[in-house]
Amino acid sequence: MATKDLSDYDIATVPSAKKMRFGIVVSEWNIEVTGALANGAVKTLLKHGAKEENIKVHYVPGSFELPLGGQFLAKAGGFDAIILLGCVIQGETKHFDFICQGVTKGTVDLNLKYNLPFIFGVLTTKTMEQAIARSGGKHGNKGNEAAVTAIKMVSLSRNL
Repeated sequence: MATKDLSDYDIATVPSAKKMRFGIVVSEWNIEVTGALANGAVKTLLKHGAKEENIKVHYVPGSFELPLGGQFLAKAGGFDAIILLGCVIQGETKHFDFICQGVTKGTVDLNLKYNLPFIFGVLTTKTMEQAIARSGGKHGNKGNEAAVTAIKMVSLSRNL
């Protein structure tokens, strides 16, 4: 069980996103959760100065497709960071393990291949209740956390 509110952070430590461009790829599977993650991410980016026209949201069928969707955005160009948002809930089979492993490895590979921040905003929970708690419920919103991470990684890249 998470002990940290995913939406709780020191606002003073987040750089301005005013001149940053973000791509967001959202899984349509568990859309009630992933839609809330996307809303949280967009609101957080706007809160830190990103312009609405510099935030592009695209959808893929499921979490497994997130890395390829992210790659499509990277190849299209024009983004300083790409946020991948999904939700995989543990079931009775090993499907959960294969999906989570594939999405995780795919995200790592994209970061290294493109030298661009690809932010892993995928919930991997045991139950829908846990997913809801982490997508705007009692544990905050992982989408907010992903957006803050994206801003900080773009800032780090620009300041080196």
